[in-house]
Amino acid sequence: MFRLDDQVAIITGAAKGIGAGITKIFAKAGAQVVIWDILDEGQELANNLTSAGFKTMFQKVDVTSTEQINQAVDTIMETLGRIDILINNAGIIRDRSFLKMSEEEWGTVIEVNLNSLYKVTKAVIPHMKAFNYGRIISASSVNGSSGAFGQTNYSATKAAVQGFTRSLCKEVGKYGITVNCVAPGFIESDMTASMPQEVIDKGISMIPVGRIGTPEDMAYAYLFLASKEAAFISGITLHANGGAYAI
Repeated sequence: MFRLDDQVAIITGAAKGIGAGITKIFAKAGAQVVIWDILDEGQELANNLTSAGFKTMFQKVDVTSTEQINQAVDTIMETLGRIDILINNAGIIRDRSFLKMSEEEWGTVIEVNLNSLYKVTKAVIPHMKAFNYGRIISASSVNGSSGAFGQTNYSATKAAVQGFTRSLCKEVGKYGITVNCVAPGFIESDMTASMPQEVIDKGISMIPVGRIGTPEDMAYAYLFLASKEAAFISGITLHANGGAYAI
């Protein structure tokens, strides 16, 4: 397994789902993981991993708040001294067909899924630059490429993540910083758990590998891109969907 020994990783939206999966795999790979979330489950996750002998800490951070982001980054630098890896995973959905979608539903998704990307990355990059090293990996989605009914807001943000990634990598590569994103497909989550079984079965029938993805599957994709071995990979969107969507 790729190792992240002695590296400090911030993972946003890490209390549950894919973020929690990334947290567990990164901690097992030796990283000091800083969990960012507005959910108190983040503290529980940090406590469980710390009790198991892994290096984790929780900061309750709203990624739409520049003040909270800057305060959290300052605390990390004071206590841990560096930031090597940033995983921009926080995101929400407010699904509705476009003609019925409210301005609030549009704006909230843009703020959390896209504007936070600017705010968090802006706060972290100077510290990576100072060490001439960094890995920035953001969460896109298969729907950022394929589109999805009722997700014009969500799909727009996830397509934007890909453009953000391709552009930023050209600016920070000279500082030893790579910038990539991961586009998950149909993945186990609280949302999929509430779906009727026939809907789940239909989704799986469209996946060539014959199963739904897991948070652990996604975590290993992130681990590869976060590793030192992936130093020559930058600006890509890594599609992880079991073959359901290939480009």
